[in-house]
Amino acid sequence: MSNKIQALHAREILDSRGNPTLEVDCVLESGHMGRSSVPSGASTGYHEAIELRDQDSHRFFGKGVLKCISHVYHDIFPAVKGHKASEQTSLDRLLIDLDGTEKKYRMGANTILAVSLAAARASAHYYKLPLFRYLGGSVQHKLPFPFFNIINGGKHADNRLEFQEFMISPRKEIFGENLRAGAEVYHTLKKILHRHKLSTNVGDEGGFAPNIQSTKEALEFIVEAIESAGYRPGLDVMIGLDVAANEIENTDNLIDQYVELVERYPIIMIEDGCKEDDFDSWHELNSRLGSQIQLIGDDLFVTNKKRLEFGIKRDLANGILIKPNQVGTLTETIETVKMAQENGMKVMFSHRSGETEDTFIADLCVALGVDQIKSGAPARGERIAKYNQLLRIEELLN
Repeated sequence: MSNKIQALHAREILDSRGNPTLEVDCVLESGHMGRSSVPSGASTGYHEAIELRDQDSHRFFGKGVLKCISHVYHDIFPAVKGHKASEQTSLDRLLIDLDGTEKKYRMGANTILAVSLAAARASAHYYKLPLFRYLGGSVQHKLPFPFFNIINGGKHADNRLEFQEFMISPRKEIFGENLRAGAEVYHTLKKILHRHKLSTNVGDEGGFAPNIQSTKEALEFIVEAIESAGYRPGLDVMIGLDVAANEIENTDNLIDQYVELVERYPIIMIEDGCKEDDFDSWHELNSRLGSQIQLIGDDLFVTNKKRLEFGIKRDLANGILIKPNQVGTLTETIETVKMAQENGMKVMFSHRSGETEDTFIADLCVALGVDQIKSGAPARGERIAKYNQLLRIEELLN
């Protein structure tokens, strides 16, 4: 039996925030099936492809995805039935053409992505290959360095911290050891916060959301947790920040603040340090700190090849965050990653704040030889699912 698409099944499921999202099963003539579900972000960039929702419905306060399901059955399936799931590029081009708009206004990037990824997974099953092998071939694969979000602020928490994520990144050679270090620092931080009578409730991505007053206070707690867990800040474990500058009202003197923080703390990465269209500030930031740390563009690039090409020409950043649902298909995601790699940029794959148990990004990260991944804290099932999948891949590679 062939690997041609025989059926698509779409359903509405819940993400980690209790909001509806789309899940699609792709069934091949051979009987093999691939399933994919798409996440949703709280802090989103203006230039991201559109996420389709049932805004004119009272169901789920207008957040349902029945329109997406309708597009899968009435628009996408008639067009892709009989198409080989292994011909990913032509399948994705067909999906893009079916929508016909640059930002996926008609059918939604979430609709298109669910079908695109489900087909890839079905094809991997057809060829009896692990997903990372199917996507990346038999080249020498490496595991990414993880970034664990251990303190939440901004839109991800109900506290006064302006910066959205405070992350740690263990730098051992073995992924399993990095996961262990991340979990040990995370649990140590919990004890320290308890000792200071601060809340250890967690935010959307599993990081703690204590009522901390300042960035420096949060960083001091993290450095203490690294040391108390038996690791060396700046050697064994580094720190990363997701500023999410789009969400900050007053961005005056932010770059000076970053320079001071980098001098004082073992910071290896700053994500979205400037607003998405403030290109002059991005260029200044990259000029001042680009030789010392990673400056990752998320809202700046939104996994969009055209935005990335512009950023490379203007020397705006030295790294990019990759979120497949920002662009809409597997092919577009891979093209953006390869452009970044060919231009010497650091690449980091990322979850979203509204996640599912789908582990596709973990396999894709390894398949493409990407340097880093962030999937939240070493807590909450939808976050741990990605890290545990990377453990399984490491076991296969060894």
